[in-house]
Amino acid sequence: MKESYALITGSSSGIGLEIAYYLAEKGFNLILTARREGLLKDISKDISLKHKVKADFVSCDLSKKEAPKEIFEYCNSKNYFVEILINNAGYGISAPFHESSMEDEEKCIRVLSISVIALTKLFIPIMMEKGGGKIMIVSSIAAFAPPSAIQSLYGPTKTFVNRFSEAINLNYNKNGISSTAVCPGYTVTNFHAASGVQDEMDRVPKFLKKSAKRIAIEGVNAMLKGKAIC
Repeated sequence: MKESYALITGSSSGIGLEIAYYLAEKGFNLILTARREGLLKDISKDISLKHKVKADFVSCDLSKKEAPKEIFEYCNSKNYFVEILINNAGYGISAPFHESSMEDEEKCIRVLSISVIALTKLFIPIMMEKGGGKIMIVSSIAAFAPPSAIQSLYGPTKTFVNRFSEAINLNYNKNGISSTAVCPGYTVTNFHAASGVQDEMDRVPKFLKKSAKRIAIEGVNAMLKGKAIC
């Protein structure tokens, strides 16, 4: 018999890491995935010790086409039922659009959106078979904002995944499956430094910034209630 798990992409830091700890606190078994295997190993061990849940990990780079299938096959090989799918992994490109390479744009789009589609497509048939499931897509307030002078494709890609989340609800709510698009604003993580826009983040007034833990708690609670958007 398959045990139920929550799978979280990009779970080695930031919002994804906070989601992992919050779900574990609520008693969910976890599968963590990100690129840094050593860090995932340490995190999964810490979560298991603190919250007495099962926590496994699989190291994958979602900018690679084969990564979603590798994650799916790993879960199947371990007989894990992914009842909750958290599509959290993401980053931005700091270079102006005319200077960034097409390869870099494609890799970013693969992480932000194509991997979201791929993982959802792989896991949703099993959710249907089991009678339900929960999906979260960590999007951004950028989905609703005016076009930006930096990271030209980031906002449009987030708009796309929001619409994709709506389509999942339209088609699969009848199967007991809901999708929640979580759209945080300015959140204090290492995202901005990794994406080369830390200077812009530093100029944001403190009262507009939120912690990754707050986003994780509000997002998970919304997902568990089946809300379409948070």
